[in-house]
Amino acid sequence: MASKVSVRQTIGYVFIASYLITFFFSVFDKQMLWLLLAIVPLHIVYFRDLCQGRHTILRNYPIVGHLRYIFESFRPEIRQYFFESDLDGKPFSRRQRSIVYQRAKNVRETVPFGMQSNSQEPGFEWIAHSMFPVHVKEDALRVTVGSNRCAKPYNCSIYNISAMSYGSLSKTAMKALNGGAKLGGFAHNTGEGGISPFHLEEGGDLIWQIGTGNFGCRDNHGNFSEERFAQQVMHPNIKMVEIKISQGAKPGHGGILPGAKNTPEIAAIRQVEPYTTVVSPPAHSAFTDQFTLLLYIEKLRVLSGGKPIGIKLCIGNKQEFERICQEMMHNQLYPDFITIDGAEGGTGAAPLEFTDSLGMPLYDALAFVHNMLKKYGLRDQIKLMAAGKIITGVDIIKAVALGADMCYSARGMMFALGCIQALQCDSGRCPVGIATQDKSLYDGLDVADKRVRVANFHRNTLKSTMEVMEACGFKSLKDITPDKVFRRVEPGKTLSFKDIYFTRNAKGSTTEFNQNYVLN
Repeated sequence: MASKVSVRQTIGYVFIASYLITFFFSVFDKQMLWLLLAIVPLHIVYFRDLCQGRHTILRNYPIVGHLRYIFESFRPEIRQYFFESDLDGKPFSRRQRSIVYQRAKNVRETVPFGMQSNSQEPGFEWIAHSMFPVHVKEDALRVTVGSNRCAKPYNCSIYNISAMSYGSLSKTAMKALNGGAKLGGFAHNTGEGGISPFHLEEGGDLIWQIGTGNFGCRDNHGNFSEERFAQQVMHPNIKMVEIKISQGAKPGHGGILPGAKNTPEIAAIRQVEPYTTVVSPPAHSAFTDQFTLLLYIEKLRVLSGGKPIGIKLCIGNKQEFERICQEMMHNQLYPDFITIDGAEGGTGAAPLEFTDSLGMPLYDALAFVHNMLKKYGLRDQIKLMAAGKIITGVDIIKAVALGADMCYSARGMMFALGCIQALQCDSGRCPVGIATQDKSLYDGLDVADKRVRVANFHRNTLKSTMEVMEACGFKSLKDITPDKVFRRVEPGKTLSFKDIYFTRNAKGSTTEFNQNYVLN
């Protein structure tokens, strides 16, 4: 039986035939030799594909195998522009992205003809409206953060810019975000990469985040420096300090700054070597357990002159968080606010397993933390901040119903800057100049225009929040309760958030906790 001719053999025969035909016809017309300018380079690619060992496809299908990689390179764009419906797209659908763009540009944001979601599908959520709408005042959407141990409470908007570092984001993006915060009167979280000049230039309120790398307040060995912290924290733009314990997109894993983004300027701010990939350690060196964490919080409060100090974490082991609450109650030491980052939160770069499989989703985590703080009599002293795909007024209301006092948004604010969800954040090639340190790209981001868009998005989102609150009869945030928000859990069955997240068991506790896990 004759053996089958392979594709690479066939292509080889084509080259032989091409040379023979070219030389034959060149006898009659020398112009035919110009064809060699196309044939020879392709022949070189053919031999390179045969000799390399990394890609089996290229060895078996030389030259034509490159088409696979070409098509794969623009597959996301083709899918987004031509095949994605309004409700498709991950992590944010076209409908979600569009509402941010419209509110940022301050243009028409209404939708025609009715809902596109399937209201009978499990997972569909809605809020119970009232027959008697009310009026909500604008100051109802601000919250004072600061426990009885805080000397300088901060009056905070219920919607703020979540943590994104300079380094992960460009200098123009950072200036536009902070300028928007200044125009709109809301707070801008610095991210764990330290405080850069671009955080300060526009004059917006800052929440300084301190991660495990201690960027901005580290000594020469990378440990926390009281002296450098005290010098930095006194800046009048810094209104609160947030200790990052973990984040939803990669809980238990340190932050990652790719080497391509680590320019000499960023390296100087972070006190690291330029053009090296910077991976922060998974744990803080300043504390090792719940009690020493509380001592660290108190130390920062004293060093800051009494500014609100908070912690940010993604809930994992419930017993560990309950132990923190026990220590708070026993020692009467506690943070002024706690940021709960859901597992659905975003990041510029994270290992796949951490993004997809670790951490508690936001709604479950919010309800759990709210329950724990109430159980140990701490809820009145500690404000809760929610983070994780919160971009509309309804998202804010659902988070508040589960216990949040305030909310963060990172990707929503990026959409307001012009992010197109190209998913190139970790490559340094962000096409809209946001998540890149390429000057040719970030120079295209107009700070004067984008700062206004950020402020517009914030203002119009709060306007939407107020309109929904008025329709539902909520005069203040305290009136938003979980029994007014519903979810279809299966065909023909709906439950309120109260039923799902706050139903008591037979023993009277909100969830099954290990009651024997107590203080030493």
